[in-house]
Amino acid sequence: MNRRLRRINLMQSPSNCLVKMIPVETQIRSILLYEFKLGSKAAETARKICSVFGEDVLSERKAQFWFSKFRGGDVTLEDEARSGRPTVVDKEDVRRVVELDPRQSCSEIASQLNISATTAWNYLKELGKVKKLDKWIPHKLSDANMLVRLTTASSLTSRLKVEPFLNRIITCDEKWVLYNNFRRSYQWLSADEKPKQFPKPDLHPKKVLLIVFWTAKGIVHFEILNQGQTITAEVYCNILDHCQSKLKTFDPCLVNRRRPLLLQDNARPHTAKLTREKLTEIGWEVLPHPPYSPDLSPTDYHLFRDLDNNLRQKCFQDRDNLIHELTTYFCSKNQQFFKEGIWALPSRWEKVTDCNGGYFDE
Repeated sequence: MNRRLRRINLMQSPSNCLVKMIPVETQIRSILLYEFKLGSKAAETARKICSVFGEDVLSERKAQFWFSKFRGGDVTLEDEARSGRPTVVDKEDVRRVVELDPRQSCSEIASQLNISATTAWNYLKELGKVKKLDKWIPHKLSDANMLVRLTTASSLTSRLKVEPFLNRIITCDEKWVLYNNFRRSYQWLSADEKPKQFPKPDLHPKKVLLIVFWTAKGIVHFEILNQGQTITAEVYCNILDHCQSKLKTFDPCLVNRRRPLLLQDNARPHTAKLTREKLTEIGWEVLPHPPYSPDLSPTDYHLFRDLDNNLRQKCFQDRDNLIHELTTYFCSKNQQFFKEGIWALPSRWEKVTDCNGGYFDE
């Protein structure tokens, strides 16, 4: 019994624990150095070590490498410092690199910091970074464009405080409407199920031009031009006549007692001399509208956006079907819908002012 206890104490002695703490590679290299000092051959030493520790623990080529190193006078048993990627990198360095250019890929960030792409990805996750696509904007605004937007928004905001005029606004715009509005979309399928085929759309799809005039009370007038017809100053003036005629019935108070305020973009037919003369003739005042500003046009940011959602995945066989769909859509919208579109203008003017004339996030 005492012999057995002495044996256990011997195995648990500090010296034996120290041996267990030494890495196996270091132990094998110590043996290699010992055999080299004895004058043994590298191949013979490798066979001896493998017979004791296992066949895969040391190759003959590895033993020859260490013997060659010992012959050169280097008897250190540790690996040399490598010039490759470090195992530790400062997280703030990753933040600094990615904030200099947020469009960089993980591989590009890793290359600059001399780390792996996986390490860069993990650090980005820890920093709370998420890859997002750029947001489309209507136009790259110049300083002059932003100044016009800022000046226009400020002047309209100031005028509104003195003279409430939102009920007097009649706004308009044009839009190409496709006969075929089907779009390729994602499908919920099984992992081994192939997606359905979808034909590419034509480069020149069949379409017509829609022109619509509306106020906070609803649609005043809309027209669909003939196939292949585009808007010109002459066409626009004829549409203004039709709109003026309908407005007398739709909102006679606006025509007889108050002056309509036309909010339109700066397209050439809208600003032509012939158009200006027509607007003077029918007694409409034109509100200032900065160029490249669909975000300040109720028809763009409100009516047409909702219309696009309604037309999605619909196909029309002929012009009559398309007109019927548009008529049904416009009739389905109550007055509150149109009022919300016009009444959103003041908050948008304020946002333009807050952004110093730039585009704002919606």
